[in-house]
Amino acid sequence: MQRKFLTNLVLLLFLNLIIKPFWIFGIDLQFQNLVGTEAYGFYFTILNFSFLFNIILDLGITNFNIRNIAQNSHLLHKHFSNIFVVKLLLLVVYFIFTMITGLLIGYDQQQLRLLAVVGFNQFLLSFILYLRSNISGLLLFKTDSILSVLDRVFMILLLGFLIWYPATRKVFKLEWFVYAQTVSYLITVIIGLVVVIRKSAFKRLNWNWPFILMIVKKSFPYAILVLLMTSYNRVDSVFIERLLPKGVGETQVGIYASAFRILDAVNMVAYLFSVLLLPLFANMLKNKQDIRPMLKLSFTLVFVLSVSVAILSFVFRYEVMTMLYPLHAEETTTDFVIRIQQAARLFGLLMFGFVAISSSYVMGTLLTAHGSLLKLNLTAALSMICSVILNLVLVPSLMAFGSGLASLVSQYISAAIQIVLVIKVFKINVNYGYLVRLIAFLALAFLMASILKSTTLSWVYSVIISGILILILVFSLKLLDLKLLIHLLQPRPVNDQTT
Repeated sequence: MQRKFLTNLVLLLFLNLIIKPFWIFGIDLQFQNLVGTEAYGFYFTILNFSFLFNIILDLGITNFNIRNIAQNSHLLHKHFSNIFVVKLLLLVVYFIFTMITGLLIGYDQQQLRLLAVVGFNQFLLSFILYLRSNISGLLLFKTDSILSVLDRVFMILLLGFLIWYPATRKVFKLEWFVYAQTVSYLITVIIGLVVVIRKSAFKRLNWNWPFILMIVKKSFPYAILVLLMTSYNRVDSVFIERLLPKGVGETQVGIYASAFRILDAVNMVAYLFSVLLLPLFANMLKNKQDIRPMLKLSFTLVFVLSVSVAILSFVFRYEVMTMLYPLHAEETTTDFVIRIQQAARLFGLLMFGFVAISSSYVMGTLLTAHGSLLKLNLTAALSMICSVILNLVLVPSLMAFGSGLASLVSQYISAAIQIVLVIKVFKINVNYGYLVRLIAFLALAFLMASILKSTTLSWVYSVIISGILILILVFSLKLLDLKLLIHLLQPRPVNDQTT
């Protein structure tokens, strides 16, 4: 299982690191610079608002389905024919609920129009994730890896033309960005449907009310977990926009989005660990295999990755923000300096949250595979309450930075509790030598990056050299065994049904 995890993780990371950085920096970043901070803040608020009700689109079915299919692959045909109908009904409920809530909190006509399209995109994305849950549940990781980047490929092609072609760039509209996403998601849904229909021997839709009620009942704990986690992960920009005066709120959301973009990008990488780990952990637990080697390998990998990214982002925060967000045409030099200072300060703070988020993707995934949903839901509820209280207290005075601080505290509370739960539930003996090496790695990596920043070297060279030294440090401290990694990655004949 370690080999299966590592080889497919490499493939998944390879595809995502090729496609998604191009999307983030070549398309999404250009889109923000093209429409401006305030307009992007308007879109970003609507997008995050639509995320808050994503639970209605899924009801926890996707996570339940991954675990269920990984342990009972023969149920795919029966479940798919019924859940397909449920997903369509959930679209109607989601749309009604989202639009009514938008009206109640005072969204104007322009905001509601954009919300309707963004909401439909959320449904398409949710459906893609459900289709992928069937594929990953069958442990068909190569197919799932391709589907994980397919929508972004189509978006890059469509939006790349609109943003970079001079005639369309001059008259580019925010709505085009959203419509291009709609088209890309639709194409990906069609391709995903073809794959799942072939694997499930699907013939027709079924409407079995008792069976559907059973699925909803079993999925409900997963739904609550997703709702709570989405709330404290995505509510920040909504608080900023609602708690601050009009104009100031949109600008601060734009600054928050600037700092959040890279966190969101690297978060996708950490999320890929959970995509592979959930079906693998579920399968291993069913077969009563020892999960400790897999847990240690995955946690070490994600810890090393997240700490490295967090440290380099913090140390070189001003340089990164200045490179990504140049002076706007209508902006004075003074306004530019203030904007970059605020964005860089917030960026350095948010990126340390990546360590906690990444840890949760491993520990939370193991607890999910085990079925410890009540414990996870209580943890998420506590984190959400903490996030809401801190946002209400900090945002009026500290604005976007206050919201970032609230996010950081909430994430670390959640990660710490999940680590303790894993140790207790699986009766894992704490290896204090391993903990000391982790702390030493964090301290030495920060020291090396800070020293290199203080030299006369270009900051880009300093980042590259820091990355190389951090990699050497990982193997020097024996956090990872280089010989074992090489052995696990060596090509071997594999069964096509499990790759």
